[in-house]
Amino acid sequence: MRNRFSFFACAWLIAAQITAVFAADLKNNPFATESALPYHYPSFDKIKDEHFVPAIEAGMREQLKEIEPITNNSEEPTFDNTIVALERTGRLLDRAQRTFSNLNACDTNPTRQEIDKEMAPKLSAHHDEIFLNSKLFARVQALYDKRDQLGLDSESAYLLERYYKDFVRAGAKLSDADKGNLKNLNAEVATLQSEFEQRLLKERNASSIAVDGKEELAGLSNQQMASLTAAAKTEHKEGKFVIQLQNTTGQPLLGSLQNRPLRERIMQASLSRNSKGGEFDTRNMVQRTAWIRAEKAKLLGYSNWAAYQLEDQTAHDVPTVNKLLAKLAPPAVDNAKREAADMQKIVDAEKGDFQISAWDWDFYSEKVRKAKYAFDESEVRPYYELNHVLIDGVFYAAGKLYGLTFRERHDLPVYQPDVRVFDVYDRDGKPLAIFIGDYYARASKRGGAWMNAYVQQSKLFGTKPVVANHLNIPKPPAGEPTLLTQDEVRTAFHEFGHALHGMFSNVKYPRFSGTSVPRDFVEYPSQVNEMWARWPEVLKNYAKHYKTGEPMPQALLDKLEAAEKFNQGFKTTEYLSASLLDQAWHQLQPDGIPRDAVAFEGDALRKAGVDFSPVPPRYRSFYFSHAFAGGYSAGYYSYLWSEVLDADTVEWIKEHGGLKRENGDRFRAMLLSRGGSAAALELFKTFVGRDPYIEPLLKRRGLDRPRTAGSTD
Repeated sequence: MRNRFSFFACAWLIAAQITAVFAADLKNNPFATESALPYHYPSFDKIKDEHFVPAIEAGMREQLKEIEPITNNSEEPTFDNTIVALERTGRLLDRAQRTFSNLNACDTNPTRQEIDKEMAPKLSAHHDEIFLNSKLFARVQALYDKRDQLGLDSESAYLLERYYKDFVRAGAKLSDADKGNLKNLNAEVATLQSEFEQRLLKERNASSIAVDGKEELAGLSNQQMASLTAAAKTEHKEGKFVIQLQNTTGQPLLGSLQNRPLRERIMQASLSRNSKGGEFDTRNMVQRTAWIRAEKAKLLGYSNWAAYQLEDQTAHDVPTVNKLLAKLAPPAVDNAKREAADMQKIVDAEKGDFQISAWDWDFYSEKVRKAKYAFDESEVRPYYELNHVLIDGVFYAAGKLYGLTFRERHDLPVYQPDVRVFDVYDRDGKPLAIFIGDYYARASKRGGAWMNAYVQQSKLFGTKPVVANHLNIPKPPAGEPTLLTQDEVRTAFHEFGHALHGMFSNVKYPRFSGTSVPRDFVEYPSQVNEMWARWPEVLKNYAKHYKTGEPMPQALLDKLEAAEKFNQGFKTTEYLSASLLDQAWHQLQPDGIPRDAVAFEGDALRKAGVDFSPVPPRYRSFYFSHAFAGGYSAGYYSYLWSEVLDADTVEWIKEHGGLKRENGDRFRAMLLSRGGSAAALELFKTFVGRDPYIEPLLKRRGLDRPRTAGSTD
């Protein structure tokens, strides 16, 4: 007992001295100490760009100083003096890097982009400095080897297991020469990933389509026209109409524009992004990144990068993922071809004299939807006003299911005027978290939608979560309502599912907090939360006309429900195509990287049987940030894998009464609150009481229909 006390007394004194030294280095820097705002909410009003680099660099130095006494401790390794001590390191680096990373994603600028380029290889080297430390790993391995004798609780035992795996997967068992090679590869790929993301944003902003005359824009609503005028003003192109591209291959206005040449122009601009030469071209970056990852996997003893990545996911191995994608591709493409045939009938009836192409799909699918279901998506938008969706939909469902209440506050600083902040109160009325909502698109914001945590929940540090949701909803002109599409409503519920995962976290160790789970599991709880967007009680509470306040008519609700499976062939095929491209690049050997990236992409789609030109991949390789900039390399399949669990769970919840506190409390206790503190698939099994079934997913996506004549598996 005396030894343990003396170690912690000494460690506390050293940590206090280190903190004092580095705080002195950061005079007037808001990251020097924890924010004094509630929940350590970031002091956005005090944070300036010049604060980031000094804080991140000081944070790296501080963490290495904190690790020295752990590494060089003369006492035998114990769970407390090694694993818990490691968990306590890096607080300054965490708050500085976390805030920078989040702001660089949602509100970047040239200075932040340069900082990202500068710091990416340094942060990679810092990670290697820790996880390739032989003496430190020896202490971790000594504990891991006698893990069954330590008498640890389940979360602590899992933390030890995860640390050991983290070290091994980082290369801790490599020779010194191989470690040196690995460090070089890590530094280079970190730089490439940063540059890739920046080129995507710059190309997207530079690829806007300017239209001279209003007559070319027939089919657009008054609000859509107003958005194009506002975009032209933002880009200093007054007198024109500007169509700004979104992250995905498909573009929202293609469903409304009657002008076929303009639709083609938009689609071609989207498809050719980052692959037509010039300063934003990423083809060589894709090839180089794929080579580095393949080389790194080989160095670590894996057949390819996908094998390395999947080992640590719930899918576990390449054959499992390949089997899933191969099983779903044929029926998905079959469905897409049936959908295309229905559209072609309309084209022929209108004497269009052309075959359905990618730029026609959204426009003619809307015509088919109207013909089959008498449903036009534009009919529902007046009932989907953003504030109603958020307060009376997203928050209302969370209140019914989990007992949460929300109160907007205006006293905390924000980084953009449109950002909203809410206190979140638990079922007992006590404070639970702070939620930040950032919903509008802007040139400084990366594409897509995501959740992040500025502060993670941890009993070790006594911290409560500060989490944020980010969407890219086009901002209407001043005074106009923000009316959402069906997909934007779904996305709002989806991202709040991630937020709930972060807010309900109830773990001791920050390593397991919130969404710190495998990539192919993290989407599962958020996809479950999507079910409440269409739940009758919730839908009727928020789907109210923005002018009259009248609820959405039952007849429209019925049409919406009937059209639910419509266009699933397209949606599944475009998603599978991107997932298959991700796997194709990351299942290569180092000597198999193609010279022609465009030809490789086409060959990969043909081999997988998804080369159906009217349905291009949701992302082509060259603007596929999930695979080449984000954390989803060899992991884009995750959304579908998670949907297997999600569809099964939704059926379970429906069978057990739906929107009930008992179901919410069970989901929270058995899954959401656990974060990454246990094996992910075991958490699912504990909740539903069995292994997952794939049938609910096939039924949801309309993939349970018989194959068309002449088709083969």
